[in-house]
Amino acid sequence: MKTPRGLEQLLADGIIDAVVRPLKSGKEASVYLVAMGGEIRCAKVYKDAQQRGFHKLAAYQEGRRSRSSRDMRAMGKTSRHGRGRQEEAWKNAEVEALYRLDAAGVRVPKPFGYFNGVLIMEMVDDGQGAPAPRLNNIAATSEEARRWHAFLMRQIVRMLCAGMIHGDLSEFNVLLGEDGPVIIDLPQAVDASANNNAFRMLARDVENITAYCARSAPELRQTWYAHEMWSLYERGALTVDTPLTGHFEFDPEQANVDDVLMQIEEARREAEIRQRGREAAEADDESR
Repeated sequence: MKTPRGLEQLLADGIIDAVVRPLKSGKEASVYLVAMGGEIRCAKVYKDAQQRGFHKLAAYQEGRRSRSSRDMRAMGKTSRHGRGRQEEAWKNAEVEALYRLDAAGVRVPKPFGYFNGVLIMEMVDDGQGAPAPRLNNIAATSEEARRWHAFLMRQIVRMLCAGMIHGDLSEFNVLLGEDGPVIIDLPQAVDASANNNAFRMLARDVENITAYCARSAPELRQTWYAHEMWSLYERGALTVDTPLTGHFEFDPEQANVDDVLMQIEEARREAEIRQRGREAAEADDESR
């Protein structure tokens, strides 16, 4: 196998010992299994900015802090410098999110460093030495679906208590490791307190996971965890140990339940469209 260009310098510097094989290729990055200090880990090599549409990132980047006012001005422009700063910010966002969430006790791949634009992190094991599968490749039993749903709702709460929302959470971004679900892919993580789209993205994350688990445990469709979480969060009453019920009483003077149901149905349709798109992209990658 030819050494990927993004990993050549890491090999030359002795940061990694060998490139084992490709693991996954997506629109934003390619992931490789690498040998490092006697362990097999994952190396995420981000693709060039030209291969992504930055016009789609505004909703996610709102509220993120930049290191300088010059960077902030540059990121708002389409110049080469501006695109470079956007590219750097996109990569750094995932690195910072992983370290922050790992420290907060969220089950994410443990990060081991960021070198020359490459993120080195834990290879999540399936319990038999192989990389863990993603949830979308697993048909859950009703018991498993309930257990995974409960666990992931607690992880979403833990993320929210750390001030973050995944922003693109679904069964495609969760691995099933030996010790349970592991959340991956965080470059679009949202600042919960500074982003005006925060609740909408939280609700979409919760709905995506609920829709997947409800295929095996249909009663989960009757839950309102996102609204319950957000109400507690806004009141400063949400902690990592706050009991959740999945029930929520809508105030008829503050919310139109029909509108809320319409938004949830829209989120479900979006999830189905994304699923079909990702399945098509994966089939295309595998055929190459």
